[in-house]
Amino acid sequence: MRENALCALLAGAGCATIAWLGLYGFGWNDYETEAKPAFDALTHGHVLEFLRLAPAYGGSLIERAPFALLPGLWGGGQLAVYRMVALPCLLAAAALGVWLVAQMRERERSPANSMLAKAIVLGICVANPLTLEALELGHSEELLSACLCVAAVLLASRDRPVWAGLALGLAIANKEWALVAAGPVLLALPGPITGSNDPSGPRVWMQARRAQIACLASAVAVTAIVLAPLALVGSGGFVTAARGAAAPSSTIFQPWQVFWFLGRHGPVVHGLFGEIKLGYRTAPAWVGVVSHPLVVVVGLGMAAALWLQRRRGTGAVGERDALLLLTLVLLLRCLLDTWNTGYYMLPFLLALLSWEALGTGRRLPLLTLVAVILPWIGTYQLSAHGMSADLQSAIYLAWTLPLCAGLAMAVFVPGLMSRLTGLVGAQEMTVSSLGSPLSTS
Repeated sequence: MRENALCALLAGAGCATIAWLGLYGFGWNDYETEAKPAFDALTHGHVLEFLRLAPAYGGSLIERAPFALLPGLWGGGQLAVYRMVALPCLLAAAALGVWLVAQMRERERSPANSMLAKAIVLGICVANPLTLEALELGHSEELLSACLCVAAVLLASRDRPVWAGLALGLAIANKEWALVAAGPVLLALPGPITGSNDPSGPRVWMQARRAQIACLASAVAVTAIVLAPLALVGSGGFVTAARGAAAPSSTIFQPWQVFWFLGRHGPVVHGLFGEIKLGYRTAPAWVGVVSHPLVVVVGLGMAAALWLQRRRGTGAVGERDALLLLTLVLLLRCLLDTWNTGYYMLPFLLALLSWEALGTGRRLPLLTLVAVILPWIGTYQLSAHGMSADLQSAIYLAWTLPLCAGLAMAVFVPGLMSRLTGLVGAQEMTVSSLGSPLSTS
């Protein structure tokens, strides 16, 4: 407690600041049209109506329902409910930030830049522009799913399969896209992927399989428990919206994804509240059908590919390997989702930050800093300053596609960069008459 008290205090201050900046009101954002009707019914004691009015992410509303009831203790109104249901999401980010700083303190090799690195890690966790955008748009639950997915991988790597499944199940119930984290979580569990010739190999292999089954069972049970009330009530909002989210229409077609240039100019495109979006394209009909299923298929396929590769090799997937795989599949989720907007990058950002913070080679999370600035500029500042949608898409793809390729290389060919560096540095050397090496290149 003494070691982490100051860090926890700073994390709380950061959360309070970002809440003050982003939770000033819910007029004209998604909370007003999607979550507010359900929470209004709950605060007035109409539980069944709350379940019927729940949107596609109704599981998130159930998980945060106790916080929606707290303002009733002091007579708080709708604005107080709006702020309170964001509290568990902000607290999850603060807890992740404090934990990462504590791990950095244990692992630090050199005092150089250590305080600055810890400050940056904590600051990105609790107060970054993507979190602010999520709060302003009424989607604080995105932050909660991001933290739960990272926590599930970390718990799995520490041989806590039931707790890892609990975190994963809560993340999936909170937002369905978290299903892509299932692969990294299962691969992070300790133990060999296949048996070995060692006499203890089959026993260890069976223990690993039991841990994976326990993790999956825990995740499925938690997800079912949270979502069962919505399914049993036959919530029109939840069931219809969940089907629509699985295979959405092509009416939402943002510039920041790989399908953008397959769309066509022509009909005037209107936003959620009727505003005209100049320069926007309309999507081909098939894009809406394949976009969201493709996110899940590619995410789980990446995990299966890594499993097959390690099965033929060392058979081990470490904590940082699993975090890097999670980072990759969360970035692919953004690229393949036609609905992609700035705050969709938040889960990818926190996974990348955790990977860098838990490493031993980097002193400062420089890659994460870049990953904070570029999405904020690319999906918010450029559009605010009138840049065309086509140019925004081109700029977005210009940095996300190479980053995605680099992450894939780091996941599947981890020794490639070091080998390339070794080839560049391996110059033919000779020895002078004084015994000092001389380069002959």
